[in-house]
Amino acid sequence: MTHPDDLLVAIAAMVESRHSSQMSLTVVIPGAVITGRLAPEALWKERVAEVLRDSEHLRPFAAVFAPPQDDGDRPPGPSDGPTHLHFHVARILQGSFGIPDTGGMYRVALKDVSAWTIGDIGYSDQ
Repeated sequence: MTHPDDLLVAIAAMVESRHSSQMSLTVVIPGAVITGRLAPEALWKERVAEVLRDSEHLRPFAAVFAPPQDDGDRPPGPSDGPTHLHFHVARILQGSFGIPDTGGMYRVALKDVSAWTIGDIGYSDQ
């Protein structure tokens, strides 16, 4: 198991604690480069659920992204803290193209990030 970069974990924790979705980041994971803005996990799940609820065929899956009914009784443990980055308005960079054109919602395990930089990487669809 790969240990995630401490700086990247700190960035993810700040996004979670401040409920900010303005931090732009680009990461390299096996098979892809993803660029976009980070979102707190709860906001990301809410947006994914909205998209699923709008689809007649995918509506039942929206419940998977609903917040837990009661999480207050769970004692803190070693798994507390961010384990994933939650991108919105994000694109997978493929050559000089960004896929999808409108930006997507991606969840990336921190342990899978091999390189990263602050900011979006531009792309051209020409």
